[in-house]
Amino acid sequence: MADKCSSCKSSLTNETGSVRFLCPSCSKYEIIRCKNCRQIVAKYTCPGCGFTGPN
Repeated sequence: MADKCSSCKSSLTNETGSVRFLCPSCSKYEIIRCKNCRQIVAKYTCPGCGFTGPN
């Protein structure tokens, strides 16, 4: 199963420039972001606590 961007839901198989990190609020869920969503500062929401970033 391929990882999907938390913002746009696109597949991230071997995509350079993507990043993954734990939710800055609850640290329970992994947030995955593609290069494009990082560049355009697209919002993401943690599925666990509802935290929305980037701030």
